Amino acid sequence: MPSCVFLTLSDPIGYRIDDHLAADELEARGWQVNTLPWTIRDVDWSAYDAVIVRSTWDYHKNVEAFFEVMEQIEQSDAQLFNSVDLMQWNADKRYLADLAERGVPTVPTVFGRRLEAGDAAHFRVLLECDQLVIKPIHGANAEGAFRIASDLAPEAAVQRFRSDHFMAQVFASSVQSEGEFSLFFFGGAFSHAIQKVPKAGDFRVQEEHGGAITPWEPEPSALEAATQSLTAIEQSTLYARVDLVRSNDLGEWWLMELEVIEPSMYFRMDDHAAVRFADALEHVLG
Repeated sequence: MPSCVFLTLSDPIGYRIDDHLAADELEARGWQVNTLPWTIRDVDWSAYDAVIVRSTWDYHKNVEAFFEVMEQIEQSDAQLFNSVDLMQWNADKRYLADLAERGVPTVPTVFGRRLEAGDAAHFRVLLECDQLVIKPIHGANAEGAFRIASDLAPEAAVQRFRSDHFMAQVFASSVQSEGEFSLFFFGGAFSHAIQKVPKAGDFRVQEEHGGAITPWEPEPSALEAATQSLTAIEQSTLYARVDLVRSNDLGEWWLMELEVIEPSMYFRMDDHAAVRFADALEHVLG
């Protein structure tokens, strides 16, 4: 009987996790599937055929410890998805600069450290925009994200990044009108997509912040942009989520995020998503 582990976070309260749909599909095919917090110790990872990082949505609070565990798993007989080196690259949002250099249209972004209130004016000029979003280079679920529409960063943002790395991005105005779009790929092949719209007055699209999630049939140009982004990482993936927004001139798609560590896959949004995921896993393992 093949076996695998879905890695999750220590405290799932307050999160909506639907990985059980993929687990159910695998179990129906004869797999043994265990779900374990990534923080658990003394696990014999070699007892499993695969370890799949799923809802480890607290890993950014202790990135070093997380990757120590990932290294242990990769050194075991189990196959880790996705690979450690790919996840390490993806954990630092400066990967967006790498992808931009490879020709992927991304949300215009600059990176900095030790934010001061007056830096907002500098970034608005540098990025040629009226509104900014400043957020950490390690983070999840829009934690620590600030929307800034003046020449002075708010005190809360200054305190948050007084001694930390951050990224400043052009605020994509289309987020408020139509939201953000996520396209999911299993084994490099497109599976399904969703539209995420923030609640009125907010810019954060995540469910935890009141965002509305609906299935979405991607436009050909969006699918092309997402495929280009995934191809640009030049590594195979069991799973990936590509987040796109329309550019402010509405002329192209901007890559907001390319998630290959622990993206929510929204299996519940497509009746065949779990089947495609299981197919991809079985194909990769041969």
